[in-house]
Amino acid sequence: MELVYGHPKSLVSIQTKYCPGCGHGVIHRIITEIIDEMGLQDRAIITNPVGCSIWAEYYFDFDSVQPAHGRTPAAATGIKRNLPDHLVICYQGDGDLAAIGTAEIIHAANRGEKFTTIFVNNAIYGMTGGQMAPTTLVGQYATTSPLGRDPIDAGMGYPIKVCELLSSLGGTRYLARGAVNNAVNVKKTKKMIRTAFEAQMRGEGFTMVEILSQCPTNWKLTPPDSIDWLEKNMIPYYPLGEIKNTLSTVAAPAGAGN
Repeated sequence: MELVYGHPKSLVSIQTKYCPGCGHGVIHRIITEIIDEMGLQDRAIITNPVGCSIWAEYYFDFDSVQPAHGRTPAAATGIKRNLPDHLVICYQGDGDLAAIGTAEIIHAANRGEKFTTIFVNNAIYGMTGGQMAPTTLVGQYATTSPLGRDPIDAGMGYPIKVCELLSSLGGTRYLARGAVNNAVNVKKTKKMIRTAFEAQMRGEGFTMVEILSQCPTNWKLTPPDSIDWLEKNMIPYYPLGEIKNTLSTVAAPAGAGN
């Protein structure tokens, strides 16, 4: 019998700490599949800050560094500059990247730092209690916007489209947005992440894949309903696909992929 799927070597086999229906676990699986396929387990380093991403070190069977809240791009910059032959992953949530870490990600992207950011966007603060995030949609309820996000009368501003914001910067080479709400989008998201990883290993500029993900607990929905909510509300505002692609067409180095 042919083995179609197996447990990735780079993914630790333990019980998850994530809530039922959360997308982080699927994203972890995608990342580790690609790392195994590229043969980079011994040269992969993930930087994961405060937030739900803080648990990443439990699941990835390769080196990890946990920087201060929002400072992951700075840590990833230092690691990649010292270990240019390693795959350096900056794994951040929307509260971390688009709020306290806004300056960090903008300047790292503008400098063209050669690491890859995996940006998990669930439109809310997850671990800290469901507060409104910079990516929270207009009208969306949160603990700090109990009547819904009001950009005008309540002065809450508008949801930030991070990929589109970074696309104007000269140092960004690949910016894409995927989702993990169904099998088709999971497959497309995996292709985006692989493209970003291969570009990084070729030494190209800043790459980032934003991933729309469910947060049933803080959205106060069942896992199936959270998938429907993401499809009906998040995807229309945050369109999926490649936002910017100025990568070279040079093939990946020998041994970097299957």
